[in-house]
Parts: sequence; structure tokens; C-alpha cells
Amino acid sequence: MVRDGYFYAALLIAAGVLVGWLTQPGWAIIPILAALFFLWFFRDPERAIPGEAGAVVSPGDGKVTAVLAVTFANEKWMRISIFLSVFDVHVNRSPIAGTVREVRYQQGRFLDARSPACADENEQNIVTVEGDGHKVVFKQIAGLLARRIVFDPKVGDRLERGQRVGLIKFGSRVDVLVDGAARVNVKVGDRVKGGTSVLAYLPERSLAGAGSASVRQEAH
Repeated sequence: MVRDGYFYAALLIAAGVLVGWLTQPGWAIIPILAALFFLWFFRDPERAIPGEAGAVVSPGDGKVTAVLAVTFANEKWMRISIFLSVFDVHVNRSPIAGTVREVRYQQGRFLDARSPACADENEQNIVTVEGDGHKVVFKQIAGLLARRIVFDPKVGDRLERGQRVGLIKFGSRVDVLVDGAARVNVKVGDRVKGGTSVLAYLPERSLAGAGSASVRQEAH
């Protein structure tokens, strides 16, 4: 359980007790049910992390909405987009093991996370992780309901594949950019789980220098 869940639930339970005391006990049901929803929403289940060489795991739970080739920093990449509804686990995990090379927060709009335009226009956190000659960029993208993105590691921190790194509150999206030569393991419509589902397998050759974390250079 993410501690935010306890915070929201405690406030709502207190509100329910107060409402029930000032009015009728039955009115306390609404905030109590909302408290139960927040406890469920901020769940943080344990996951079995794949150990295959070159595996890129999903940063979050949700539905794959796009798998397409993009030009990014004059290099060919594959972008895998995953939509997280309010019913999905919103804890985010690192797609690969490596060192955080860049973290950049971009202010923006709050378009529907299923919209293609949200990849460039929405508020988002852009993270570059590099390890074993591989470089992967992943983005935590706010949606219509999401108003806060949390990313705990800092530049220079070492991450393990599938390690918890933060969350996006309420409906949102995560994008993963991998080398264009990677073998994609998912298709549009697939359901994936953070830290467990393998999105792609990176090639054996070194990818050092194969891109930048600046999404402004991304073109479709």
C-alpha cells in the first residue's frame, strides 16, 4: 500500500464520522466508501521481475494503446504507450536496470491520456535510464484526472529492473522508448503489468549514445 492511500482514507473516515455525528449516520456511508476506494486505488502488489537478458519491463499496469516507430534525436526508436485507467495499479517501476542519467519535468496540458497528442503536450516526467550499454527513455504522463506525478530517484541513482520509482495519481499514461532494433513483445490491446510484463528485448549491441531524453525532438 502506498502511504498516500492511508492519508486520503484517514481524512475521509474522519469526515464520515463527523458527517454522521452532525447529521444522520447513513450519510457517513459515502465518505467511508470513498475511503475504501482510495485504499484499493493505492494498492502496491509484489511482482515477480523477469530475469531475461535485455528484457524491458512495463513501467506500469494498463492497456497498450500504441506501438510505433518514431524518430528521436535523429535515431530510430520504438515507442510503446500504455494507458492506466483509475482501476489499474498506479505504482511505476523502472523498465531496465541501470543508472538514472536524466530526469526532466515538463509542464503542459491535461488531455485525455489516450490521445496521441498527449505524448508531446501533456504534463509529464521524462526519465532516461542507462545500463549495460542500453539506454531507455520512459515518460510518466498526466491525463484528464491525474494532477500529480511522483518520481523518487535522482540523477545518478542506480535502479534495478522492476524497482518501484514513483506513481501517477489517477488516470494517466506511460510511454517507453527503446532502440529501433529492439524486439517488441507486445501489441496494441494487450494488458500489461508493471515490473512483470516484458514489453521488448533490447539487442545485444551497445546502445551507448543512442538518444537523448528531450521529447521535443520526437517526431511521429
